[in-house]
Amino acid sequence: MTTETDSPDKKVSVVIIDDDRNILELTSLILAKSGFHAYTAERASDGFELVARYAPDLVLLDYMMPDMDGLSVLQQIKSCFPDTYVVMLTGKGSEEIAVASMKNGASEYILKPFNNRNLIERLENVLRIREIELHNRALQKQQELLLSEIEQWNLELKKRVHEKSDALQNALEEIARSEKLAAMGYLSAGMAHEIRNPLNSISLFVQLMRQTATEPDQLEYQTKILKEVDRIDSIIRKLLDASRRTRTISSDIQINQVIDNAIEAFSPQTEARKIQVDRRYHGVPPPITGDPTELEQIFTNLFLNALDAMSSGGSLTVEVFEKNNRVVIRVSDSGSGISEDVLPSIFDPFFSTKNRGTGMGLPVAQRIARMYEGSMEVEYTSPEGTTFRLEFPAFR
Repeated sequence: MTTETDSPDKKVSVVIIDDDRNILELTSLILAKSGFHAYTAERASDGFELVARYAPDLVLLDYMMPDMDGLSVLQQIKSCFPDTYVVMLTGKGSEEIAVASMKNGASEYILKPFNNRNLIERLENVLRIREIELHNRALQKQQELLLSEIEQWNLELKKRVHEKSDALQNALEEIARSEKLAAMGYLSAGMAHEIRNPLNSISLFVQLMRQTATEPDQLEYQTKILKEVDRIDSIIRKLLDASRRTRTISSDIQINQVIDNAIEAFSPQTEARKIQVDRRYHGVPPPITGDPTELEQIFTNLFLNALDAMSSGGSLTVEVFEKNNRVVIRVSDSGSGISEDVLPSIFDPFFSTKNRGTGMGLPVAQRIARMYEGSMEVEYTSPEGTTFRLEFPAFR
């Protein structure tokens, strides 16, 4: 049997579970007069349903129930509804019963029969304790949330500090590279003037030798010497022009045409060394922004290194495609690769593994790529070859 007593001035809700109907009626009447909202049940199963339905503040539970042990009901209520506090009722005063009830989660232990005033006072005391404990529990949960938020903030702060530190370190390294490149520019400009003087002398003496030479082999060798002198002089002129010329920035550069020009410049070397050149252009790439002469210098340096790595022949592959609104270029060779111990330093100015190398080719190439918001890196290297990857933003 389940009955309900309403109170217009409800303070708290209470479920009373007792197999004695007189106790139910008396207790619900006492509670109603004190402003409680009482629900009653004669069976433990019915009482548990009331608790599940109304989630009351308190439960008055008889220790001895005909269909279920009172302690078992107490355990179920505390397990499923921890915010509902349980007061055990029993007609047998026993210290063992009181201890067992408290151990299983009961908030109070009341002997039957009880008087009205004593019952209300003890329930109100339980309610005060409940309010304090629920408030403390809410504060503890709030504290845990705050600690979790603080931890997240700390992690985010550490992440940002790490990112900013990396950015600062990269900036410092970039400044150091720029200073080295600037120093190289001043140095190379001065050296270029000094180199042209002996070159002019060499050219003059060879031309004098040609006037008296009669053997075809000698004439051929002298022609080749003059041709190489002219090539060196051309390189020096380009170096001097680069140190004092203004950039010609264009937004409609077709990178495949720039690459073709650089490849054609190396055609005598590729033919002589029997190096196969494979151009893999996946459609016409969108234009990019930059100075065509400086962009060509990137590929001149890359192709020069590739040819040095393939002195006995091989293959040079250039792939161009568009991805995520960026023009991507892969330059691959079938040389011997870059060893792991020197790989981190190949973009450092003046670093070189060649006896006659200046160590400026790759640093200059990477610097030019970054100048036009691009990137340049080693995508892959092994004893079977190396692939450089470059990316530039497409101009739309």
